Amino acid sequence: MSQNNVPDFAELLRAARRTAVHLEMRDSYAVGDEADSFHRFKRAGEADLDPDSAFWQGWTPIVRETVGRGVVMRRARIVSEPVTDYIRYEHALTPVNIALGEQVRWLPRREASDIALPGNDFWLIDDRLVQFNFFTGDGDWASPGYLCSENTAVVELCSSAFEAVWERGVDHEKYAI
Repeated sequence: MSQNNVPDFAELLRAARRTAVHLEMRDSYAVGDEADSFHRFKRAGEADLDPDSAFWQGWTPIVRETVGRGVVMRRARIVSEPVTDYIRYEHALTPVNIALGEQVRWLPRREASDIALPGNDFWLIDDRLVQFNFFTGDGDWASPGYLCSENTAVVELCSSAFEAVWERGVDHEKYAI
């Protein structure tokens, strides 16, 4: 694995030609750019579902561009049940991901026990490059926050894990919280 020359996330997605898949395995994230939105959700139950709002400005253009090139974007989330407030928040926001062209599935953690999973969330681009995302115990970005690998064994592990989770996962529209 290499930390050198790690592309920024927009570059990573721009390099995708066929697929970009994302596996999320934490029950809570606490990244700074979501803090106000998450607190508003916990306080008032409000989720920003306007893909053109300031909240989504860092995500909407790159997803539209990526999907517009014909890249299939899939996101799978392994979650504990009952779910945390953060997972409720993610679930409430997910209609925007879907409207932008992502496919999203949810897998209860108890159904993932026999799947060999990597130790960290990741993005897998075109079954050739893995970018692991690192978080602190509290859920904020760790430093460094990313690590990329093109190692065949690592790519195969992540691809196999994602596909197993995806196969068992429940489409967002059918996953009730």
